Amino acid sequence: MSAAPYVAVVGAGGDVAPEVLAIAEAVGAELARRGAVVVTGGLGGVMEAACRGARRGGAVTLGILPGDDRAAANPFVAVAVATGLGELRNGLVVRSADALIAIAGEHGTLSEIALALKAGKRVIAIRSWEIDGVRPARDAAEAVALALAR
Repeated sequence: MSAAPYVAVVGAGGDVAPEVLAIAEAVGAELARRGAVVVTGGLGGVMEAACRGARRGGAVTLGILPGDDRAAANPFVAVAVATGLGELRNGLVVRSADALIAIAGEHGTLSEIALALKAGKRVIAIRSWEIDGVRPARDAAEAVALALAR
């Protein structure tokens, strides 16, 4: 039996445009369909939408939270890890995953992209930062295919 791939889905946690949330939910659903474990920062916005899509598809979702309270996780996180590390938890999100999909995002997303590139992880972006080493994707299906490519 082979181990399921772990894929981090990162993006803004605050006020996010509905079309970006739809993309994140589709990414989560496609990762579930492909048998991946979905890793996020466990909060709202892109993280919640990705977890929602993944859980509806039957995937395990891992939320690595910035605070001390597991109850702060969005309702679609199956396994919540309260780190108490604030934004430093971004490194744990990255290191827990085999690949990273960035969807839109802000400076926290940029930090996760940078950490993933530094760690030699595959980084895919939909409507996110254009940086050397980051592979752009048009949609959820392409992003997941690139993230899971061997």
